[in-house]
Amino acid sequence: MVKVVIADRMGKGQNVAKGIEAAGGEAIVVPGMGADMRLGQVMHSENADLGFSFCGSGGAGAITANTQFGYPERHGMRSIQEGITAIEDGKTVLGFGFMDQEELGKKIMEAYLKKYPEQK
Repeated sequence: MVKVVIADRMGKGQNVAKGIEAAGGEAIVVPGMGADMRLGQVMHSENADLGFSFCGSGGAGAITANTQFGYPERHGMRSIQEGITAIEDGKTVLGFGFMDQEELGKKIMEAYLKKYPEQK
């Protein structure tokens, strides 16, 4: 099962988690304010496959995860399609502006499983 960490600056992410779980993934929501800055640490400790970072700019947590642990990232995204393209390009950390949407989690999880069918 694909393990996905969701880290939101405002402590949200529950809707994205619902979408991930609906598409067959396991979602871990990092609790608390400033959670996006702990994304890489939680991904590393949980041995996660994929991570979502949410903040105003869509960059801080994703860039930090890349700097600390070398996770391939794309940040500054504002649409589901940008996230799908990032998955297709091999990114495992996705940095979005605030987009706690169930559809986002579902579509990204579907794109991940399409690219990596052996992880179903």
